[in-house]
Amino acid sequence: MTHPAQVDGRWLVIGHRGMLGTDLMAVLHDRDVVGLDLPDIDITDAASVDHAVNGFDIVVNCAAYTAVDAAEDNEDIAFAVNAVGPENIARACARTGAWMTHISTDYVFDGTATTPYPEDAPMAPNTAYGRTKAAGERAVRTVHSDRSHILRTAWLYGAHGPNFVRTMIALEQQRDSLEVVSDQHGQPTWSHDLATRLTLALVRGVPAGTFHATSSGATTWYDFTQRIFTMLGADPERVLPTTTDKFPRPAPRPAYSVLGHDAWARHGLSPMRDWNSALEAAWPSLTTPES
Repeated sequence: MTHPAQVDGRWLVIGHRGMLGTDLMAVLHDRDVVGLDLPDIDITDAASVDHAVNGFDIVVNCAAYTAVDAAEDNEDIAFAVNAVGPENIARACARTGAWMTHISTDYVFDGTATTPYPEDAPMAPNTAYGRTKAAGERAVRTVHSDRSHILRTAWLYGAHGPNFVRTMIALEQQRDSLEVVSDQHGQPTWSHDLATRLTLALVRGVPAGTFHATSSGATTWYDFTQRIFTMLGADPERVLPTTTDKFPRPAPRPAYSVLGHDAWARHGLSPMRDWNSALEAAWPSLTTPES
């Protein structure tokens, strides 16, 4: 098996205009990298993908249908993007010999655990979004298992695009108090940290496999929001705890999205830094208006 460090690195980032894709393009600024997004590539179209992948040695799929609630009524569309798309990319990479990195999600699990999910835990999604992402993982493993990384992430935020942190920063200015659920546990993860880890895994020659690319530690949306308010210089007591059942959504939210990181250690890498340190590092970019 050829490790990615042995690949002459001409990179293709699919979905480069999204939050993660934008950060990845910045991390790769001194490398030979090209970004593609709609309408220049349609990952649901095998011919479009075949044409795009030609000539690249490393292909990163940041494209996804991530509207969790909308997927409940549009599972066929989500499946096309989250399952058929990755399969098309994997087949194209298998044909050319390119390395592939695919981004997945904590939603492939059922969210009922009480200890961190290991990388080899059985997938048991209970949402349309989770089912389509699990199908995408299976496709990549089936088609291109010996030259691919699958990186599961969760609670992703960053400077480029809408996300929870930017929403809370805006709401602090708009409301006297704010109710936030305190019974969902997870790992807020900065998209720049994910982009950096993705790149490190490739240049270090980490073998093919599935890895959990989330921040270390764990928190709740309520505690996370209190931390955001504190960093804004606002009174964190304005954030009030509530429960998930007070905010019914079309897609059920996992109560527990904490992912284990043992696979990194097996290949000589420490887990990503803790979520609080990451938020502090990300803060200047989050409090600056998007350009």
